[in-house]
Amino acid sequence: MDSPELTEQIGQRLRAERKSLRLSLADLSERTGTLSKSRISNYEQGIRRMGLEEARILADALGTVTPAYLLCLEDTRGSESPEERIADPVFPRERRPTPAAHAEHGRIDTHQSAW
Repeated sequence: MDSPELTEQIGQRLRAERKSLRLSLADLSERTGTLSKSRISNYEQGIRRMGLEEARILADALGTVTPAYLLCLEDTRGSESPEERIADPVFPRERRPTPAAHAEHGRIDTHQSAW
């Protein structure tokens, strides 16, 4: 998928989620506390692509999706708690690499230290 198509898909996800919650652009803007109606409209229309921070702000304001879902990095809509999102906004809980996965690739030492 090329960049304009991805930007459009991101906007469609945002608009669909906002509409499913029956929120106006003004309502969502107010919930974010930082993003204007115009900026959100630009995201929805695919005129502008949101960054990671904007995706986090919008996901928190919507309360039903993760930033990764809004950015089309995953297809799972479910939202985590705000604390979990703050801990790792890009890798939601179900996609975070496990220590065992890192050990398989030699990224961490699984042996107990003799401190």
